[in-house]
Amino acid sequence: MRTSSVRRTALAASAAALALLVTACGGSGDDQDKADEGKGKAAPSTSAAAPAKTLTAAELEKAALAQSDVKGGKVATKLPATDDIAADQVKSEDAACQPLAHAQAGVAQGEPAATVKRSFTGDPVKPSPDTKPEDALLAALDTEKVLINLASYEGDGAEQAVQGVVAAAEKCAGGFKATLVGEPMAVAKVATGDAPEGGDEGAAVTLTVAADEGVKAPAKIVLVRKGSTVVTFSAVNLASMATGKDFEVPADVVAAQVGKLG
Repeated sequence: MRTSSVRRTALAASAAALALLVTACGGSGDDQDKADEGKGKAAPSTSAAAPAKTLTAAELEKAALAQSDVKGGKVATKLPATDDIAADQVKSEDAACQPLAHAQAGVAQGEPAATVKRSFTGDPVKPSPDTKPEDALLAALDTEKVLINLASYEGDGAEQAVQGVVAAAEKCAGGFKATLVGEPMAVAKVATGDAPEGGDEGAAVTLTVAADEGVKAPAKIVLVRKGSTVVTFSAVNLASMATGKDFEVPADVVAAQVGKLG
């Protein structure tokens, strides 16, 4: 994939002015046991609760991440067009993998009642004066960019949204191809990891994306459901796109956003 394609793709999983973008679920009982066996099954962690209120767009805005909620990095409350991708701009060749393509692009699942988007860009580590130019460039890119989508649903829409991504992670473990805003994206494999805590249900998925010059780089998706609201985090590390090295979705950003949902 060309550099321009990679950038569009991963920040379509964080789609934008930099590059591209883009972890399993916790569970209970047999589902959790299967997840712990490392068989690639992402069983959602759930807890019984009374029907939750469907938040309006205004209420989602109040619950969305703000600059004051994080100690470092930059939170954008108004996304540029390159980051604000519409559902019809994302197409997976295999319909079963569409939920993953949408999540990577920061697009809400299904038909939400309301959505609000944010993005987070971490602070790069400043290289020392004697760092080689190529290493200094990688250091400047060694930061995560995360697209955050808050979506509220009627009925059981929120549960269905998470379950759809979990099912897609299982069905598409061998990879898939998609088009994001006209740019091709090839995913070599899909793996699940530990879902974050703090919600009623969650899922975490890592996509191994074909980048430039044969590099296969990680792009990550985290979903957390709290009541009738689902938050999708789609993250990419720009240096990882060049090296293929793994990275972690900023846990403090996830915790801060989930915590604001009550």
